[in-house]
Amino acid sequence: MTPEEEETWRRALSRFREEKNKFFQTGRDSPLILGEKDKFSGLKYFDPDPSFRFEAKLQRASNPDAVIMATSKGTRQLFNRMGYFDLDIPGKTVRLHAYQSAERNDPNLFIPFRDATSGKETYGSARYLDLEVEHDDEYAIDFNQAYNPYCAYSDDFVCPLPPRENWLIVPIRAGEKKFHD
Repeated sequence: MTPEEEETWRRALSRFREEKNKFFQTGRDSPLILGEKDKFSGLKYFDPDPSFRFEAKLQRASNPDAVIMATSKGTRQLFNRMGYFDLDIPGKTVRLHAYQSAERNDPNLFIPFRDATSGKETYGSARYLDLEVEHDDEYAIDFNQAYNPYCAYSDDFVCPLPPRENWLIVPIRAGEKKFHD
């Protein structure tokens, strides 16, 4: 990124985070319960880090196979494995699989993952990335956009857990941190 592009990226990320905090505090569909909304002062994030933003091509599966993901409530959800990305994260090349729901009409790619920060600095079960489908299969994968599933805020939600193939051995110190200490 050029310095100008990085500045634009930082401003957009800051604006996104501010809007998300506002939604969590005042939104009707916020995952926070009423008592938590009153004392909510904002989500915790790692500092923006452009080194955790990657341009990558989806290595599309020629015949997507079905994957059953366990959930936070012990149920199962069905997804299709659409392909994978190979990313050079400082210190390691990792493979990250992308899925689409087979149960809902949602064309976006869904990337649930765990990493070496899970359960320590970040929510233990998973963090997620969502990507709008790009027809040329060229994507910007920005871990600064990684977010906690709603089950991190309330037991009222059911959240898919990442399959072992998306358990990364490297730390991803980007995106949202733990909500509860």
